[in-house]
Amino acid sequence: MDPFLGQLLLVPYNFAPKGWAFCAGQLMPISQNTALFSLLGTTYGGDGKVTFALPNLQGMIPAGAGQGPGLSLYDLGQTGGTDSVTLLASEIPAHTHVAESMGGRGTTTAASPIGNFLADGVADYAPATSPVNSALNPQAVSVVGGSAPHNNLMPYLTMNWIIALQGVFPARS
Repeated sequence: MDPFLGQLLLVPYNFAPKGWAFCAGQLMPISQNTALFSLLGTTYGGDGKVTFALPNLQGMIPAGAGQGPGLSLYDLGQTGGTDSVTLLASEIPAHTHVAESMGGRGTTTAASPIGNFLADGVADYAPATSPVNSALNPQAVSVVGGSAPHNNLMPYLTMNWIIALQGVFPARS
C-alpha cells in the first residue's frame, strides 16, 4: 500500500527508505517537489519561491494543531518548549525548610552557633550573651541551585520521524 504524500512515520532505524526523507527541517527545491510543496507550503520554512522546508522533529514532540477544552491553542508548524530551564525565585512555590539537627541527642557541647552545627541537646540555643545574628557553620545549611539550568527533557526513546516524498496525493473530503 502506498503512503499518502507528506505522511509522517515514526521508525526505529537510522536511514530513510527510498521515497522518504528524515523530518530534519531540510530545505527542498520546489521545482522537484511541487506536489509536496502544495501540501506543506512554507509552514516549516523556506522562501516559497525556490525552496520549502520539511518539518523538523529532531528532539521534538509532535502535537496536533488546534485547541482542546482547557488547553492552549497550537498552530500548524508552531514550535515551543526548551531543553533546559533556569528557575527564578518568583517561579518557586512558597515553602518552608525544617532545620534539622546535625548532632545526636546528648552530644552538644557548644553554647554558641558560631562555627558549630545545630544539635539535639541541652545547649540547643546560644545564651542571651552571644552575639545577635551569629553565623552558623557553613556546612550546617547548604546552598542549592546556583542559578544553573536543570534538564527539562521528558523520558525518551530515540527514534526517527520520516516523511513520504512520494505517494498518493491526499484527497480533501
